[in-house]
Amino acid sequence: MAVEDGKPAEPLRPLVRLAREAVEAYVRTGKVVRPTELTPEMMRCAATFVCLKKRGELRGCIGTFEPARANVAEETIANAIASAARDPRFLPVEPDELPDLTYRVDVLTRPQPVGCPEDLNPKRHGVIVECGPRRGLLLPDLEGVDTVEQQIEICRRKAGLSPDDPVRLYCFEVERYE
Repeated sequence: MAVEDGKPAEPLRPLVRLAREAVEAYVRTGKVVRPTELTPEMMRCAATFVCLKKRGELRGCIGTFEPARANVAEETIANAIASAARDPRFLPVEPDELPDLTYRVDVLTRPQPVGCPEDLNPKRHGVIVECGPRRGLLLPDLEGVDTVEQQIEICRRKAGLSPDDPVRLYCFEVERYE
């Protein structure tokens, strides 16, 4: 068991451990791991986001709006690898960075249409804005994002939309694994 600050570290939750194993195998060998033991949470079909941080700073975060694979385990593996290797905001993770990474896996509920922004809570709801083929997504309960207006504005930017473009709003919730 690892030791942090003189205390034994808590064991990683299965989805977080799977994300870490996927990133480490891919970065070191270029190989994609296969899940060997599926927990009940991994067997569901749901979209996921995997976020990597290095010393507390974002290092990659990629996910899906809707499920794209057979189950949460496969979704997590694919998004973990994409976060480490294909997030366009960052260079791919190097092997020497692996010890410094922490992982978060968010499992999303199915998006639901939102009648008006007042129905949203930025700590509880993630937001999707959609205008034609353009979509932007923001996870809930992010540091520095305290209002629904901030969420919507960030989603508009991610989607390449102007403040005047008409959008459809959707919300979702997450089960967060850290």
